[in-house]
Amino acid sequence: MVPGATLVLGGQRSGKSRYAERLVAECGLARVYLATATPGDGEMAERIATHRDRRNGEWITVEEPLDLAGAIERLARADAVVLVDCLTLWLNNLYGADRNIETESDRLVATLGRLAGPAVLVSNEVGSGIIPANDLARAYVDALGTLNQRVAASVSRVVLVVAGLPLVLKPVRKDNEIAS
Repeated sequence: MVPGATLVLGGQRSGKSRYAERLVAECGLARVYLATATPGDGEMAERIATHRDRRNGEWITVEEPLDLAGAIERLARADAVVLVDCLTLWLNNLYGADRNIETESDRLVATLGRLAGPAVLVSNEVGSGIIPANDLARAYVDALGTLNQRVAASVSRVVLVVAGLPLVLKPVRKDNEIAS
């Protein structure tokens, strides 16, 4: 069972999306795939198609590149699991649409605090690489790092996937446990 909300982090091609999809599939509830990607070029269109093919007909797919908080709020329910793939592209979309990153992040975190059903959110861990050479890329990496920290603090479980292997960073705690 997916407890509350789970954040799944990992690098590019780490297996994070496959892990998140498997986590959702194993819970036995209806599966809602909330896609944030837009096919801006041929390579991205191929990535989207690969993800879509992997899900086959067992998922309800909703595409929402910008209003992620609103979409999660509409789709989250007790008899379904919402999988958001991914926060990385959502943040990119916000930059492209000249949206206020802090305001949209605030909306997302507030929504996660009042979900009507379980959710799994996927995001890239981009802070382990080299420091980008230009100011826009540095601002993006910083914003994603901050977003990941805020989401991680607001969800009940965080998993890092490396080379297809999940490492639980924040396990679900029992009501009487004190988090360290």
